[in-house]
Amino acid sequence: MKDLENIPALMTDIGTRAKAAAQQLATASAAQKEQALNAAADEVWAKREDIIAANAKDLEFGREKGLSSAMMDRLMLDEARIQGIVDGLRAVAAQDDPVGAVMEEWTQPTGLRIQRVRTPLGVIGVIYESRPNVTADAGALCLKSGNAVILRGGSESLHSAQAIHGCLAAGLRTAGLPEDAVQLVPTRDRAAVQELLTMTDYVDVIVPRGGKGLVGLVQREARVPVFAHLEGIVHIYIDKHADRKKAIDVVLNAKTRRTGICGAAECLLIHQDIAETIGKDVLDLLAMGGVEIHAEEGLPGPDSMQGATSEDWGKEYLDAIIAAKKVASIDEAIAHIRTYHSAHTDCIITEDDAAVAQFFAELDSAILMHNASTQFADGGEFGMGAEIGIATGKMHARGPVGATQLTSFKYLVRGDGTVRK
Repeated sequence: MKDLENIPALMTDIGTRAKAAAQQLATASAAQKEQALNAAADEVWAKREDIIAANAKDLEFGREKGLSSAMMDRLMLDEARIQGIVDGLRAVAAQDDPVGAVMEEWTQPTGLRIQRVRTPLGVIGVIYESRPNVTADAGALCLKSGNAVILRGGSESLHSAQAIHGCLAAGLRTAGLPEDAVQLVPTRDRAAVQELLTMTDYVDVIVPRGGKGLVGLVQREARVPVFAHLEGIVHIYIDKHADRKKAIDVVLNAKTRRTGICGAAECLLIHQDIAETIGKDVLDLLAMGGVEIHAEEGLPGPDSMQGATSEDWGKEYLDAIIAAKKVASIDEAIAHIRTYHSAHTDCIITEDDAAVAQFFAELDSAILMHNASTQFADGGEFGMGAEIGIATGKMHARGPVGATQLTSFKYLVRGDGTVRK
């Protein structure tokens, strides 16, 4: 075992081996990568009892740390969630290999034949918090896209991550690929994160996946380029032309299906014309479902509603709490969202096509939705098999980051003794 006391030496060793593995992985065949991922999926299912036992240790650690119920839910693995990990691995395995795909090609008047083709980024560092399934998702997507990856999971998910990582390593061995292509930092020491953020000689991009504290730290401290979203401050606007049933179904699912994920709705904007009808029905049902509502004064709803303060706008609760506000128009709703959102996901509920067109045109979130639960803000639900995160920046990757988004490109230029005049 490497010396876990000497963190700089540990991380340099991991980085060196990742860089060497990335060079091998960049030319691995599509069949090899597919075999590795399917073998890893087989191993995860075969070792599901061991993974659940490892997860039990993490849950105990989380309880001792006093994690919230939402965070404990993010941390928990059961057989159904392990089946989801298996399904995600198989879905990524079945995708077309992005490496080498021709994005565009043309011939110049000089006779040069030019192709723009996808190529791996190299080595990706993924820093994440409590969700242990990210170990599998990130490992799978980096492998599929020909990138080596250094995984640094949260301290509370260490045992689960190690168990899942062992399955990925078994898959790599089965396919004859280097195990160093997917490495897990074997320590809870936060100094390892600081080292990873500055390893410009070894790491090509950092992907943080977690709460505001983690992502803010990464964006402040990183010397390596970062794909990140800071928060999932998700808004739903119920327009005056909304369908009652759709509004109820979408809002309840968007808030209550899983309150601790970044696609969970955090703020509800209700057009004043339907505040007494559809809006009140939605708020009543949210309260009946155990959601704490922080509402602006004058908004009709259940007696349990609390008054909203300025701190409720632009807040990511990650819990069974939602802010609510009455607006006079779609323009006011859009203005509110522009002021307080995090460019992650925002939704409009309406039957008015013109309102949808305005909402989609005037907002620039990474994901905009119409009459659909914001809990669909997920790479798996977008057909990517899994995601490494949802990027809200505007450079390179945006929205769910799947295997294709983890590639860059290069130009292949062919001539026939062609010279420039």
